[in-house]
Amino acid sequence: MKLNELRDNEGARPKFKRIGRGIGSGKGKTGGRGVKGQKARTGVSLNGFEGGQLPIYRRLPKRGFVNPFRKEYAPLNLHVLDAAIESGRLPEGQAIDEAALEAAGLVRTGAKIAGVRLLARGEIKRAVNITVSGASAAAIAAVQAAGGTVTVLVPAKEEAPAA
Repeated sequence: MKLNELRDNEGARPKFKRIGRGIGSGKGKTGGRGVKGQKARTGVSLNGFEGGQLPIYRRLPKRGFVNPFRKEYAPLNLHVLDAAIESGRLPEGQAIDEAALEAAGLVRTGAKIAGVRLLARGEIKRAVNITVSGASAAAIAAVQAAGGTVTVLVPAKEEAPAA
């Protein structure tokens, strides 16, 4: 392939639609905007506007609560971990931490992600020593049954005593 043979994929750039070029084009006169009125003019954004009636988003009551301090964890299932070790993306027999998981492309961490949580979907066939921020009880049991260990960095919440 040569540089002069490079082309976009078919349909990657749709053909420009010439509007307002006479009635024979099918998009003449009003340019596909219907007839006159506010929505035929430029700069109109009417999402949620109901003609002066109180909009539905204001008629319905607010519900629920969003905790601004909630911690979100990147999920990592056992079968994904097992497949990564099998394919050689993660070293077998060595300790695995969150930095190794991110480098292997198994989890994506960012500003909003507090760490990695190991979950029990699938099965793991080999012993692994893994250090994560959180893990479900079933995931810990499955890794230990395969002969590995799970180190959890964030301790689980203790239940409050009954008053």
